[in-house]
Amino acid sequence: MLLRSLAASRLLLAAVLVPAISGNLPGQIGAGTPGIPQTSAAKRLQIESFEAVWTTIRDKHWDPHPGGLDWNKIHDEYRPLIDRAATDEEARKIMRAMLARLKQTHFAILTPGLAEDIVGDGGDATPGFETRILPDGVIVTETYAAGEVRTGWELLTAGQWDIRALLEKLRADHAIPPYAMERAIQSRITGPLGAKKHYTFRDSTDQRIALDIQLNAPRGEPANFGNLPPQHVWFESRKINDIAYVRLSEFLDLPRVLPAFGKAVEHCSPCQGLIIDLRGNPGGIAGMAMGMAGWLTDHADQRLGTMYMRGAALNFVINPRAKAFTGPVAILVDSASASTSEIFAGGLQDLHRARIFGTKTAGAALPSVFTRLPNGDGFQYAVANYVSEGGLTLEGNGVTPDVPVELTRNGLLAGDDAVMDAALEWIRQQGNKP
Repeated sequence: MLLRSLAASRLLLAAVLVPAISGNLPGQIGAGTPGIPQTSAAKRLQIESFEAVWTTIRDKHWDPHPGGLDWNKIHDEYRPLIDRAATDEEARKIMRAMLARLKQTHFAILTPGLAEDIVGDGGDATPGFETRILPDGVIVTETYAAGEVRTGWELLTAGQWDIRALLEKLRADHAIPPYAMERAIQSRITGPLGAKKHYTFRDSTDQRIALDIQLNAPRGEPANFGNLPPQHVWFESRKINDIAYVRLSEFLDLPRVLPAFGKAVEHCSPCQGLIIDLRGNPGGIAGMAMGMAGWLTDHADQRLGTMYMRGAALNFVINPRAKAFTGPVAILVDSASASTSEIFAGGLQDLHRARIFGTKTAGAALPSVFTRLPNGDGFQYAVANYVSEGGLTLEGNGVTPDVPVELTRNGLLAGDDAVMDAALEWIRQQGNKP
């Protein structure tokens, strides 16, 4: 099963640009839709959009009574309001109010303007550095092929984009969650393969540094899944003294990554502990979370949680390995850890098998779909519900770390990773206990 966050690994909200799988699109209305009064073209689009949203929830929500509501009565309540809406924005607010009655995340009406805020220059070629949104701005958190760029620098511009201004605009729109902000920024940093992009930074002395950097292929190996475009997946494994450290970019490329993870765990049998870094990992194949968890427990009949769909349920059952690692496990997360990352981290946290370090995760555990409505707006809706083994709904809430730790610009400038340092210290403390 592939969760929605795989699509998120490119651009979560850019998907509003993808045509709807079904239903009328602008320019396809013709003589009108049965049951919809023949009024102005704008009004017809408003009504058709409302009907598309309402019908989708009725037919595809995992609960026959979405949000515990009588959905037919909801239609009767809101349809007259749409009929009286004077503008597209007023109709949009009415549809958003109807979705708000569900009290569930990943049900949203997204304007074309919002999509423009998310979409960048196109292409996934990278300048060789990563960033995160911190209180000080968009800060470089890692460099791997960026030459002069240093961790702790603030990114000010990328190509034509004023990053500070974009961040301010994104933060002002409460419809955009933190993980989507991260993806929006990332889409401005990357670009077409081989292109040169101009960046400006604020360095450790608060001076502006201007650099032209050629964009290269993303790290890792291309992996295919279904009809989706190839995703570059990388896996890292190393030792920090007697503590093992692994990091994976996405839960993909199962034939290569899962054996590599198992090998790293087996080699860690005498280790003092294991750190699994899921920061920035947007998710992927849910089955990989179950497979990886099997290397970390020797107890049978355990689950990472359950995904509920209409008429079916999927239990994330863990199958223990014969040579499972039973020592301390620390998992590192941040606001860009989503979907399968959250199921893996939250599930092991519920089982008291791992201690979580970092900041709250994305709260984007559900598979959801983006379509375009007849009026041109994007419509996002979830098609399943996930509940952790501890009875928690991660969607909209995220995984709360056992040890909250935030990266800081000053720490990064000094070469420190506060999240990693906290995990290392905890593991060492476990080894020193009598």
